[in-house]
Amino acid sequence: MMWRSLSTYVDVNLLVTSLIAALVLLVGLNVYASSQLINGAGATFPEPIYTKWFSEFQKVDPTVTVNYQGIGSGGGIRQLTAGTVDFGASDAPMTEAEVKAAGKKVAHIPTVLGAVVVSYNLKLDKALKLDGPTIGEIFSGKITQWNDAKIAALNPGLKLPNLPIAVATRSDSSGTTAVFTDYLSKVSPLWTGKAAKTADWFRGSIGAKGNAGVAGLIKQAEGTVGYIELVYALENKLQFAHVKNKAGSFIEASMNSVSAAAAGLTKEMVEKDFQVSITDSAAKEAYPISSFTWLLIPDGMDAAKGPKVVKFLNWALGESGQKIAQDMNYAPLPKDLRSKILERVKKVK
Repeated sequence: MMWRSLSTYVDVNLLVTSLIAALVLLVGLNVYASSQLINGAGATFPEPIYTKWFSEFQKVDPTVTVNYQGIGSGGGIRQLTAGTVDFGASDAPMTEAEVKAAGKKVAHIPTVLGAVVVSYNLKLDKALKLDGPTIGEIFSGKITQWNDAKIAALNPGLKLPNLPIAVATRSDSSGTTAVFTDYLSKVSPLWTGKAAKTADWFRGSIGAKGNAGVAGLIKQAEGTVGYIELVYALENKLQFAHVKNKAGSFIEASMNSVSAAAAGLTKEMVEKDFQVSITDSAAKEAYPISSFTWLLIPDGMDAAKGPKVVKFLNWALGESGQKIAQDMNYAPLPKDLRSKILERVKKVK
């Protein structure tokens, strides 16, 4: 009799445990079924902050998972056009031809500001100083030695090594390249009219995919120079040049000097649907190779995903998202500009 009671007690507990497990599974399946997977691709320039943002936003809204692939701005635009992603990302606005190929209106939503730096692997006592024409000659293969007279003239008292210059560039279609060549097209006679996401680099330069790829090349060998986003230089503990700006000052890339390049542009940004270049800024304290980076949001998004993307944009452009950007060495958007961008977000269809 006692054995039967114990058996009955065990059976009841097994039944209750099974029911609870089934209920938990059912709830889990319902949550999974209601979650949204949103796919994006594009620029590597903002990839670190986007990766962090999407992770943090999932804590705000657990029903959303954002999968972002840093494949370069050109690749992101191509995937957006092909309809294989829900949104793209670029460090340069889409061209008229790219918008036409997309076959739909695409909102350009600025998210943060960043800097492209001229990073190098040299044993120097202090930061190298460079100006636009000299950078143009280095990246066109005209200046080939680190102790060249033109570099020495910009760096009096700095002992420059008698080393050949190895130039590292992007091999993929890149917004970072677009920003860099946009700057060079304004300051170097060798680059006039050659601003684009790809460039015909001189024979002998070395190409790599993504900011991480170029940073890897710079780290590998002394004497190498390349252009990368500031965050990648800081993460890899790479040196980078102070660059002479339009006002004649040699400026170190930083959040403050990047923000200075965007100061006072709210009216122009609104008039041009937020698609404005800020390279070679005339502002006294501005770092000259600064840029916005954009999320590319197409009209006619999936009815379930669209509101989630808008919710994310409101969060990312709010205080929490911009504070995270600042902590990761991206310059946050000016507050007056953010309010105008948020008004534009409301109009996303």
